Amino acid sequence: RIIRPFIFFNPVSKVESQGCHSPDVERTAEEVLQQINQDRTDGYILTLNRLYDLSIYNLTIDVLETKCHSISKKPWKQCEVRGLGDIPVYGECQASVQVDAQVKLESYSCALREVAATAIVHVCPDCPTADNLNEPVIKETAKLALQKFNKESHLANYFALGNITKASSQWVVGPSYFVEFTVLETECSKETDFSELTHCQPMNCQFAQLVAKAVSGHPEQHDHNHTHLHHHEHVHSVTQGSDVTVSNPKGLLGRIVFEPATPRSAPTASSCPSARRHNLGLRSPLL
Repeated sequence: RIIRPFIFFNPVSKVESQGCHSPDVERTAEEVLQQINQDRTDGYILTLNRLYDLSIYNLTIDVLETKCHSISKKPWKQCEVRGLGDIPVYGECQASVQVDAQVKLESYSCALREVAATAIVHVCPDCPTADNLNEPVIKETAKLALQKFNKESHLANYFALGNITKASSQWVVGPSYFVEFTVLETECSKETDFSELTHCQPMNCQFAQLVAKAVSGHPEQHDHNHTHLHHHEHVHSVTQGSDVTVSNPKGLLGRIVFEPATPRSAPTASSCPSARRHNLGLRSPLL
C-alpha cells in the first residue's frame, strides 16, 4: 500500500507542539469529516465531537450521529446532534488524508454504536428506547405511514418503502412507536392501479428519496392508533453519465460499521485529544 505524505499548512514542528489543538489540524479534521459524509449514501450524517489523535498520515475523530440523513448531503455543521431522546449514536472514524493545496480524503473507516439504553434511562427515565428494526410493529408503522403519505401527498408519483433506519418506543398512556425510514420515488404515477404497484421500479436517478418519520400508537389499540408522517429532505438529482441507482448505496472511499466499543490506546500525539464539542449529559468516558 502506498501512503502519501500528510502535509500540514503550518511547519511540522509547530503542528506537533500544538497537536490536536492546532487550528490547522482542526480545520483539516472538519474538512475530512465533510468528505466522509459526502461519500456516504446511507445512514445519518456525522458531526465532529473531538479530534482524538493524529499522526503524519492519519486522523482519529470522535463523532456523533446527527438527525440529518446522508442522502441530504447537508454540511454536518448544519445538522442537529441526536439528543438523549433521539437514540444517540457515537463512534470514531480513522481517516487517511493528504493535505496539499486542498484537503483530500484517501480512505476512512468508522465504527459506530448506539448509546446503551441503561445509560440513557438512568439520566432520562421517560426517554424513548431503541427497538429492533425488524419487529412487525415497526414495519407496520412504516407501512401505514407510507400509505397515508401516498394518499395525501401532492407529488405526481407513487413512493415505495426504502429502508427503515431508526425505531424506538415510549410508554405514554399506551405504547407509542417512532420510526424513521426512507422512501423511493417510483416511475408509477398516482393513477397507477393498486394491483400494479408491486411492479413499480425506482426512478433511474442517483437519489429520488424522502426521509420520513412516523409516530404511531399500538395497532391493537384502535382508539389510539394514529400515524403521522413528516417528510423532510426531498433529493432528486440526476448525475450526468452515472449508472448509480438507489438500490445499492455504498461509499467509495471507506466503510461504516456498527460494533460494540472496544478499549483503545491513549493518543500518541501531544496535546490530544482535543476538547469535546458536545456533551450528552452522560458520565461515560467514551462520550
